[in-house]
Order: sequence, then C-alpha cells, then structure tokens
Amino acid sequence: MDLMRKILISSLLFLSCLWHPAHASEPHPLLPEATAVAPSVEFTRFGFSIYRAQLWAPGGRYTPGQPFVLSLTYSREIARERLLDASLSQMQKLGAPLDAQPHWRAELENVLTDVKQGDTLTGIYRPGQGADFFYQNKKLGVLSDPLALHFFSIWLDQRTSEPDLRLALIGQSK
Repeated sequence: MDLMRKILISSLLFLSCLWHPAHASEPHPLLPEATAVAPSVEFTRFGFSIYRAQLWAPGGRYTPGQPFVLSLTYSREIARERLLDASLSQMQKLGAPLDAQPHWRAELENVLTDVKQGDTLTGIYRPGQGADFFYQNKKLGVLSDPLALHFFSIWLDQRTSEPDLRLALIGQSK
C-alpha cells in the first residue's frame, strides 16, 4: 500500500509540474499583445464575493504607463449608480480632481452599466489615448486619458484601498 501511495503522490507531483493554465499564455482578444499577468483574483466584501478581477499586459507583465486590460466578472447584481458612486468615491480618495472635472461623472456613466452575476466589464487602457470599455464584449464607450488613469488607479495605484487585491492582480505577493 505504501508503494502505491508513493507512486500516486509522485505521479501527481509530476503532473502538477507539467500543468500550466492555457489562458495564462493566450493573448487577450481585445489587446493581442497582452497576456494574463496572474490568475484572476476574487474581491470580497464582508465575506461576500463581489467580482473576480484579472489584468492582462504586454508580455504578461504590468508596467505603469503601458497598455493593459482589466476585466471584472461580477458575482452579484449591482446597479450602475452604485458602481458609479463607489468608483467616484475611490477615485476621490486617491486624489482625482473630481471637483475641477464635473464632466467626468457623465463620462463614467457612459462606460458603466447595471451588472448581474456572470457579467463582465472590461477596460482597455492605452496611454495617451484613454480607455475603451466593454460590457459582455460589446463596446460601451471611451474615457479620456486623464480620467481613465484615475479610474484604473482604484485597482492599480499603490495607495489603493485594497492593496492585497492590487498585489495579486499585478502578480506580486505580500
């Protein structure tokens, strides 16, 4: 019995070394030079799953100032107004000049929508051009570059309110 157990464990260890998730090396369809930086990570609040987030970047490495794709696949229903208010609140905490840019709220309204379980919102950031936003792979709209950068800072800025989520997204551990 011990010999069988050792063979089984050795086989499983060998197979686990060979296993590599296919999605990690496949390019993102909306930014072909980008591959997944890390596996998707779950964001929870009070023990409830809110969404799974995943980041793609050229060569599978996130570098500030370079293009990237961020996708959020929601685990629950959330109204657009709630997403909008939460986004603006987080951006303000990170120093976005919302008072000086009152039109940013309307821009954000154009790229956010009501979501339900299984829905995906995806943003593709291109430095100097802004970001295109998609809902279930259908284009919703575009954010100007300064606004897009402030929006994505919610997840990617070092001062984010969720530093563990950021580290997981960019493929770093604590």
